Amino acid sequence: MIAVVVGGAGLAGYALYGGGAAAEDGSATTLADQKPKVPTGPVSAAQVKAVSTQFLTAWRTGKAAQAAAATNDTTKAATTLLTGYTKDAHITGVTITPGTATGAKVPFTVKGTVTYGGTSKPLTYESALTVVRRTSDGKPLVDWHASVIHPDLADGDKLLTGEAGVPPIKAVDRDGGELTLKKYPSLGTILDSLREKYGEKAGGKAGIELQVVRGTASKAAKSADKTLLELSKGTPGVVKTTLSPSLQAAAEAEVLKKAKSSVVLIRPSTGEVLAVANQSHGFNTAFQGSLAPGSTLKVITSSLLIEKGLASADKAHPCPKYSTYGGWKFQNDDEFEIKGGTFKASFARSCNTAFISQAKELDNDSLTKQAQQVFGLGMDNWAVGVSTFDGSVPVQSQAQMAASLIGQGGVRMNPLNMASVAATVESGVFRQPYLVSPEVDGRTLATASRTMSSATLSQLRELMQYTAAYGTAAEAMAGLGPDYGAKTGSAEVDGQEKPNGWFTAYRGDLAGAGVVVQGGHGGSTAGPIVAALLKAGG
Repeated sequence: MIAVVVGGAGLAGYALYGGGAAAEDGSATTLADQKPKVPTGPVSAAQVKAVSTQFLTAWRTGKAAQAAAATNDTTKAATTLLTGYTKDAHITGVTITPGTATGAKVPFTVKGTVTYGGTSKPLTYESALTVVRRTSDGKPLVDWHASVIHPDLADGDKLLTGEAGVPPIKAVDRDGGELTLKKYPSLGTILDSLREKYGEKAGGKAGIELQVVRGTASKAAKSADKTLLELSKGTPGVVKTTLSPSLQAAAEAEVLKKAKSSVVLIRPSTGEVLAVANQSHGFNTAFQGSLAPGSTLKVITSSLLIEKGLASADKAHPCPKYSTYGGWKFQNDDEFEIKGGTFKASFARSCNTAFISQAKELDNDSLTKQAQQVFGLGMDNWAVGVSTFDGSVPVQSQAQMAASLIGQGGVRMNPLNMASVAATVESGVFRQPYLVSPEVDGRTLATASRTMSSATLSQLRELMQYTAAYGTAAEAMAGLGPDYGAKTGSAEVDGQEKPNGWFTAYRGDLAGAGVVVQGGHGGSTAGPIVAALLKAGG
């Protein structure tokens, strides 16, 4: 028996450490073949409950290392943030109540007390976590992101309680009424940005606050620090904006009608921003979004083609089903064509090939120069009063250059940029949009180096007016004429089922633009939102 056991051990040792055992068919079975299979597929309900309970319990009891160990974080960011939750944010007496899981996602409610300098205030908020499998071994763990700890945190941000670095502000509209989140829910990011820029200049005094202090990545995205809880009030300084209370209220109501919608309304004669709203409150898409604008960019492209004598509103212009350039085959929506039509007809129906067919006549930087020199876009020099993205029309070649002509390729815009485009057409001059008067702090507003000729401007207005009356924008703009103009657009985005819907228009001394992400055709999605504001403005 002893010999058998010893011999067995020796065979086992060979099987475990040797070069492999011969199979009956003569093939070799290696150690790699005998490795346990890594679990894949969805985590079970039992695993979700066990992992979430482990994480939330460790967090609640202040065991930062144990909580971090229940996540898939490999950078120690979880440990740092969880440790700072008590040490830096001064949050104690924490209770966490999990809700009903939906698949691998577990919502929960956090309650605690923030104490600093002898002052305490209760804190309550909701968040959520998701349980995933670790790639290396399939182990179920909490998918780590800073937003698990608080939904306003981005990765790299931290929570901090103390004397606010920037004094609070009281932002007011053009009539002196206070702008509050209760009244205007979508202004949160703008109020944060106004405070960051004008808090000290406005003469206020800082109070004690729990804040989200932005990290490097968030600052690169131009996100301002955010106050989560005020323990002791500071003295706010007053910052006056250009917002119209009635139009801002209208904008807030309109974006609620379409998910993922954003809108901006400005006054062309001055550049004042009269309203700005986003259906989603976490990011200011209206000012900071970077999205392909689709056919709304044809306003700029048309001005270029008219200036170069490549198109004229009432002259014949090709609109075939397809047009090829740089190895790409472009087509129109539903592969339509216009036989014997004018450029005005192509613009009004948003014929892609009418623009692509002219790519061979243009230089690679033609569209870039037009956007910068006439419309003031893409030079990163706007001084609006808060953080903005100022549009981008990069120099491209071959197929990408052609795609840029119809607002695809590398072109990126947001509703503020496209409202400015409509305003430039209405007034004939680029005036940089602004939310806070430059007189407040002596800012220098951006300017364009040249204006369109009167002949080009006249034709461009004719194109937009015809589109508003008889083209793809007619339904949305019904009843708003005759002093008006519009352009619709839709932009295809990889990975999205529906394109983003765009709309830009003017009416009298008002100009606006909007986008509905994954909305489809701009005329029926963003169009009614913009048109409603133009109507509300009188």
